[in-house]
Amino acid sequence: MVVGLGPAGLELTPPGSIEALRSAPRSFARTANHLAAQQLSADPAFGSLSFFDHLYQSERSFEEVYTAIAETLVAAASAAGSVAYAVPGSPLVLERTVELLREDPRVEAEIRPALSFMDLAWDRLGVDPVEQGVRLVDAEQFVYGAAGQRGPMLVAQCWSRLVLSDIKLAVEQEPSRPVTILQRLGQPDEQVVEVPWSELDRTLEPDHLTAMWIPELAAPVAGELARLDQLVWTLRQACPWDRAQTHLSLRRHLLEECYEVLEAIDALPDDPSGVPAWDPAVAHLQEELGDLAVQVLFHATLAAEKGWFTLADVAAGVHAKLVRRHPHVFQSAVATTVDQVAERWEAIKKEEKGRLSVMDGIPEGLPALALASKVLSRAASGSVGLGRSDTSVPDPISGQVDTSVPDPISGQVDTSVQALSLTSEAELGRVLLAVVARASAAGLDSESALRSAALSLRDTLVDGERSLKSK
Repeated sequence: MVVGLGPAGLELTPPGSIEALRSAPRSFARTANHLAAQQLSADPAFGSLSFFDHLYQSERSFEEVYTAIAETLVAAASAAGSVAYAVPGSPLVLERTVELLREDPRVEAEIRPALSFMDLAWDRLGVDPVEQGVRLVDAEQFVYGAAGQRGPMLVAQCWSRLVLSDIKLAVEQEPSRPVTILQRLGQPDEQVVEVPWSELDRTLEPDHLTAMWIPELAAPVAGELARLDQLVWTLRQACPWDRAQTHLSLRRHLLEECYEVLEAIDALPDDPSGVPAWDPAVAHLQEELGDLAVQVLFHATLAAEKGWFTLADVAAGVHAKLVRRHPHVFQSAVATTVDQVAERWEAIKKEEKGRLSVMDGIPEGLPALALASKVLSRAASGSVGLGRSDTSVPDPISGQVDTSVPDPISGQVDTSVQALSLTSEAELGRVLLAVVARASAAGLDSESALRSAALSLRDTLVDGERSLKSK
């Protein structure tokens, strides 16, 4: 039988709980660090209670403590036929040992509820938890349990300054309203103190009977991402499909999610400035970005399992890279145009990776149009190493060389191409579609042809760079 001792002394302990402990063949209590348990132990007429406080010192984590308690109780119940087990407050509120006992098929756990510390908290705060929709959160799991929550919430088991500090650091934006520390409710030295967020871990010396009331928070972005990361880890451990995945098996899913994000972006209006947040197209984009984020988290989880890197390493690495490649924002460099920013970006990237050519690092697996666009973009940047009067290359369309127009990108253009009036993406699309139609009629593969032409231009430009460096 599992009984609750209530939140404080024996005056708040149900008589049935006391009688159950008195009459059981063996009686246990999770901790002696509770007023009612101490009062029972001091009563010669009561008998004896066995406590589990020594496990908090010998085990490495709370979960191991709770597992060891459950195993001891199961063994004792098997030997004695039945035992009574007492926990502070109510057995139905934040009691992991009780959860383990109820899940264990070897024993039948009969529960005797009791007054919880929460009941005293609602009284001291003057709060109706149902009316206000209060969320109960374990302090040790605050970063996950409170992720995305704006309050109100009651945070239990704030037993140390370190725990309170972790809670304070988990919230990105300091709440404007103060929080309330509730300590040893129902006891003679009870304290209910309102404190600003900045003083959360500095006002009182917390103990195992300390809780905190948070009336309102801004949604913490870091906490929400941490909660999603924890979910991906859980799925990896518990779901057969997730357990079977590898980096390679996830490739097609990553590609599909990228295309679905692009499709959601294409569904947005041309002028999104007046689109409300509740618009279906906006909701669709949010959903697809979430699906893509899961792919990133999944790959980071697989890497962490191998000891390669973690999601934190990924975030720290890209943060450092973005700072490094924006010297015009974080240092004294000057860049006033988009072209200047792009040119410096490619130059920094080339230096970072020790690349001999600005063409290095372009994935050949890109779709042909994306590959061609990337090659032409890199060639057009000043960092390609080819001055406008340095050399000539075959024009990517006509294939002709014109030394009088030495620009390596424009070159001499076929008059039929010059005659095109490309003023919109729609018009460009029709032209490309017509080219693809003619290629199909001639039995040619447009994708392969464009890829070959783009790679040929890339190789020509790289040869030009090498030629310049050898002079």
